[in-house]
Amino acid sequence: MIFDKDENTTIVYQENPTLNIFLENLSKGYENIKNDHIIINLFSFSKITKNDILEFLDISNTHKKANKSFVLVTDAVSYEDVPDHISVAPSIQEAKDIIEMEEIERDLGI
Repeated sequence: MIFDKDENTTIVYQENPTLNIFLENLSKGYENIKNDHIIINLFSFSKITKNDILEFLDISNTHKKANKSFVLVTDAVSYEDVPDHISVAPSIQEAKDIIEMEEIERDLGI
């Protein structure tokens, strides 16, 4: 698992993983990145489904309760196909934009 830290945001990715191994490694490494906004880069997976995205629901909810952003990056599943409480973006830049908007909303108390 690779953690790429940029200021208060960490991008997480892994080459050639299975989803189960990725989730297991993310859980193990979560303690090290829990204070950062997290972007999960899923482009290394050749197939991602809506149900695969839902596997991240628990960690996403935990992270968002701590007032931090959690965004999944994939173009294989549309943000329209997943529940509103999971953030999905088609690119890393759009994920960073979502984090910036969520920070503004938190600052404004929205």
